[in-house]
Amino acid sequence: MNRIAVIGAGAWGTAFAQICSDAGSTVRVLTRDPGLAADLGRGASPRNYPGLELPPMAASTDPAWALDEAEFVAVAVGAQQAAPTVAGLSSRIPPGAVVGSLMKGVELGTGRRMSQVLADSAGLPPERVAAISGPNLAGELIQRQPSATVVACVDESVARRLAGAMATPYLRPYTNPDVAGVEICGAMKNIVAFAVGAAKGMGFGLNTCSTLMTRGLAEMTRVGLALGADLETFAGMAGFGDLAATCLSSLSRNHQVGHRIGEGMTVPEAIAATKGTAEAVQTCLAVQSLARSVNVEVPITDGVVAVIHHGQDAIQMGRELLSRPFRSEGSRYLPWPVDAPVPPL
Repeated sequence: MNRIAVIGAGAWGTAFAQICSDAGSTVRVLTRDPGLAADLGRGASPRNYPGLELPPMAASTDPAWALDEAEFVAVAVGAQQAAPTVAGLSSRIPPGAVVGSLMKGVELGTGRRMSQVLADSAGLPPERVAAISGPNLAGELIQRQPSATVVACVDESVARRLAGAMATPYLRPYTNPDVAGVEICGAMKNIVAFAVGAAKGMGFGLNTCSTLMTRGLAEMTRVGLALGADLETFAGMAGFGDLAATCLSSLSRNHQVGHRIGEGMTVPEAIAATKGTAEAVQTCLAVQSLARSVNVEVPITDGVVAVIHHGQDAIQMGRELLSRPFRSEGSRYLPWPVDAPVPPL
């Protein structure tokens, strides 16, 4: 695969374009901003990477030029803008091209994962749609720091082709046929990262953060298994790997929004102060609805929804999480009997 179109020139779209170019592919970037297209052409992205020198990238606002003879179309726009964006470009996607999601979210109102949005919007069968996810902080990858990623597609041969198109000395791709599991991990880790960021903003340490991460991973796993995902996915790069990177790094926009709210900012102030899209802000609502549809409890997601959309104080979110009924940590998640006493210390 040697001709790739990247739809969207945000931080991750730009980093992905550089990765594929480094892997030897011919890359064209599509953006709505002519000024940004000109910047990328001279090896700069002041909005996303101020002061950083990039390799010159072929970029334009012209969809026909960007998609011409593309073998792989990578979509890197906001999750809630994916459907109209791809629908508007669908007639220009070359026959046989594979469309891949770089997005990590769930669509509001429908509960569709991003690969489902792409397939429906472009009229493509599942074997021509892929999802790419993992511990891929754009700010580190743009500096070519070592990492790994997962290419998920129901057709293993397609996943292998895509992996080959993005394999570089600093990025090692794995493949996985569990598209649902990979995408649920990518969407829900942002919600957990918001909660961890809020905890850090309030001054709490590693015990609190690791507790949220561990229970967040359990929450992600419950939802994924209810949707038919593979348990092993949640211990892999797209699961624990991405969760750890997003929760622990200040480069994560979801972490940043949570951190600012934990420090005392209002939700609108925190969103405005954080450059780029924090997917957890809208995805938490979509995941909450999706979890309820499959009868799965998601207390961390519920708490994040309460803070972002219902004005709850972040401290109160923590109190409610800690005051939940005692239960086993085991796979059956059995609550203690209602009249069971709390063991004395």
